[in-house]
Amino acid sequence: MHISDKLIINHLQDGIPVTDEPFAEIATLCGISQDEVVARIQRLLDEGYLSRFGPMFHAQELGGGLTLAAMKIPAEDFERVNQQVNSFDEVAHNYEREHELNMWFVLATKTPQGIAETIRKIEQTTGYPVYNMPKKEEFYVGLRFTL
Repeated sequence: MHISDKLIINHLQDGIPVTDEPFAEIATLCGISQDEVVARIQRLLDEGYLSRFGPMFHAQELGGGLTLAAMKIPAEDFERVNQQVNSFDEVAHNYEREHELNMWFVLATKTPQGIAETIRKIEQTTGYPVYNMPKKEEFYVGLRFTL
């Protein structure tokens, strides 16, 4: 990873400026061109250094639904189910854990009722039950990794 990549990631963790040209501001902070910022972000995504790049919304504050979900998937079927689960637009942050419930993901839907509907569709598609674990209370941790 190039030093400019690390600078870009460090600045993006603080949020993207809400301006007409946000990448130009990031470029100025990093000492590179706007086109290079955009190209480097795309390369970081393509090479798997970044898993996603886009806005994060508070779905519940916008009238939507949000929940943490988990599934128990046999190792020999994990990749198939992983691809199926990830095909749903409502799924984010899907990852494997070393636990009986070994697949965990976040669901964000346009309405609170969309959670149950999406869970039902995932269960129909995969053939496995989804364990719904809605939050009871939210805590802001402010996690940041300086590279």
